[in-house]
Amino acid sequence: MRVAAISPARRALLQLAANPTAVFGGVLLLVFVLAAVFAPQIAPHDPYKQDFSASSLPPFSPGHVLGTDDLGRDTLSRLIYGGRASLTAGLLVVAISASIGVTLGLLSGYYGGLVDMVIMRLVDILYAFPFLILAIAVVAILGPGLLNVMLVLGAIAWIEYARVVRGVVLQAKVQDYVLASRALGAGDLRIIMRHILPNCLSIIIVQATFSVAAAIVAAAALSFLGFGAQPPEPEWGAMLNAAQRFIRVNPVLSILPGTAIILVVISINLIGDALRDALDPKTYN
Repeated sequence: MRVAAISPARRALLQLAANPTAVFGGVLLLVFVLAAVFAPQIAPHDPYKQDFSASSLPPFSPGHVLGTDDLGRDTLSRLIYGGRASLTAGLLVVAISASIGVTLGLLSGYYGGLVDMVIMRLVDILYAFPFLILAIAVVAILGPGLLNVMLVLGAIAWIEYARVVRGVVLQAKVQDYVLASRALGAGDLRIIMRHILPNCLSIIIVQATFSVAAAIVAAAALSFLGFGAQPPEPEWGAMLNAAQRFIRVNPVLSILPGTAIILVVISINLIGDALRDALDPKTYN
């Protein structure tokens, strides 16, 4: 009796489902994602509404489970909406950086020569600058704001994708199936999209997973420094910025958004580690 072969995608999903750390990270991340998506339905109060008669309330106060800030705004509501801003920032940064980096990596590895030299020298130049310092410099020119932060981070963070994709393309373009496709008259675009890009997908997915966590931290750091989300917009980094003045009298305002960032980053990294193992052909039996 012939047994049907398991596809690589199905095999990877089965490995992820059997990995307890991946399941834990996925469930934890799903909680944050659902809270962000359904924030208007879940948040008990308007995150922007101020009530000076209920300012600086401690956790478990009547009507405010996690208390309020110095302006009387509900901490839980702002934490939920802050997750929406932070997760959106991470995803948008990765979407921009992956689009740029994968395209340039494909071109660099496939065509080589002058194209490869120009793109790789640009990568070397960007690597020479500390990532966060370069982002601060560019955002300072464009002006503060979460959208500007996302665009700047996306426009800078593509170098990792370009480097790893180029390496895969250099190996793939000399394989027999690519040479045969070229001999049969296939154009460059067809070869890249049909034969080379699919070989890069696993490494792109893994890189994108880790990049989401890094982008969330970077966006929060820039917001904490005053370059990202501006008051009264709820965002975890901006909430940390506003809470630092009250860290002695009301430390919960700092602990909660900081804990949220840590938990989201840990969950994404757990998933990324499991994906890296699941998508590695060397782990297949």
